[in-house]
Amino acid sequence: MHERILIVDFGSQYTQLIARRVREHHVFSQVVPAHLAHEHLGDDLKGIILSGGPASAYNADAPVMDACILDAGVPILGICYGLQWLCHHLDGKVVPGGEEREFGFTPLQVLKAEGIFSGVNPQTVVWMSHGDRVEKLPSGFERMAQSSSCPEAAIGDDRRKIYGLQFHPEVAHTREGATILRNFLHWVCGCKGDWTPGDLAAELIQSVRDQVGESGEIVLGLSGGVDSSVVGAICQQAIGKRCHAIFVDNGLLRAGEREIVEGTFLDHFDLDLTVVDAADRFLEKLAAESDPETKRKIIGHEFIEVFREQAKRFDSAHFLGQGTLYPDVIESVAAHGGATAVIKSHHNVGGLPDDLEMGLVEPLRLLFKDEVRELGRVLGLPEEMVARQPFPGPGLAVRCVGECSPERIQLLRAADAIVRHEFESRGEHEGVWQYFAVLTGARSVGVMGDLRTYEEACAIRAVQSSDGMTADWVYPSRDCLQAISNRVINEVRGINRVVLDITSKPPGTIEWE
Repeated sequence: MHERILIVDFGSQYTQLIARRVREHHVFSQVVPAHLAHEHLGDDLKGIILSGGPASAYNADAPVMDACILDAGVPILGICYGLQWLCHHLDGKVVPGGEEREFGFTPLQVLKAEGIFSGVNPQTVVWMSHGDRVEKLPSGFERMAQSSSCPEAAIGDDRRKIYGLQFHPEVAHTREGATILRNFLHWVCGCKGDWTPGDLAAELIQSVRDQVGESGEIVLGLSGGVDSSVVGAICQQAIGKRCHAIFVDNGLLRAGEREIVEGTFLDHFDLDLTVVDAADRFLEKLAAESDPETKRKIIGHEFIEVFREQAKRFDSAHFLGQGTLYPDVIESVAAHGGATAVIKSHHNVGGLPDDLEMGLVEPLRLLFKDEVRELGRVLGLPEEMVARQPFPGPGLAVRCVGECSPERIQLLRAADAIVRHEFESRGEHEGVWQYFAVLTGARSVGVMGDLRTYEEACAIRAVQSSDGMTADWVYPSRDCLQAISNRVINEVRGINRVVLDITSKPPGTIEWE
């Protein structure tokens, strides 16, 4: 039995990111919806973390949680809404923030550099995202840190070991968030750290084996990316050749993608692989459609139909394997039954039909990309497969704003190949999460050969991230940008302008659709 931290989900976009940060410190974490938190106490529990969320603690429709959690006898850390819930349910007071709302990077002054702030720079930067504020602290609490607009940026009651942070230590934008969480886990909760990626691999393999049974078969949706490849490795170790990999060429792949996937898979897996050429089928369904949500759902539906058709080739293929990750889930649905907002429907989550008639095998559903990469290494996958740049399941469709005609997709594919080549040939891809081209849907006037042009604008998108939940834009070198611009305009007929996307996530998303 591992040491356990209970993470209570109040509907935050970052709830599972908290779990992921806890696991970074080799401590097992469990996410539960707020209304069921009281059912998950136990002797192995070392601490409780309350997530953020979109609600206001003082409203009648705020998420409900049994206040008995306060008497669980373990340390508690409230984050953002979690801090406000603590204050509201003790004898403090939470009010609307008015002009004192805070969003984004915020300087923080640490007033008590001990306990959870031990080793933290007294003048640091954190990520704020709140509209309400604490007007009155509960009895026994003291102010531990403040910002210019938020006096109660961090509070604590050392006697009861209950603490609250108005900012988000789990996001990469908070410079010393990892230190703060480590202090809470190891010094406040007394966790020793007894959980490793090897434990996770063994647990996931056994869970797939248990789910599929002695004779069940899996049709694995293989994209060639790290996610589906890791699922393939898990399924291979769980049920062997009862897992059948299906790679669908949907006409929305990058240049050379099909050849790379086929070669890499056959070199490293002992599973049968079927390549389905469905380019015409997908592009016909997408014809004249420009709404991003509709496009995603069309793609998801067609993928499922292809997998259903392929499953009929096998006697007991009643399961569909997917490389679904938690960022896909958290943007598509309320993953834990809370009030999480839907950002966009991912083809493998929001695009699934109600009558699927196949059990879903999604062992990575609660993991983030960097966790999956580490899991892949533990499972023995080669580094070139584990470190591949993420590529979305809907492919170039979510980088082609507007209609996905064959002609526009080909423009984008050619421009994207140039972007990737220039980044990689200069070594500027190292340490970059994703780098690609976007066909923006905008047209602009240009002049080429003394003649007027009116053609498409292409954007360069490059970001740095650790988990895909937050991201900062990357500024390539001038030489790289100039080479991309010159080559795209000269080599890709139909594009006459190249721009650079300098939007972080949030407020943007990594993909354009």
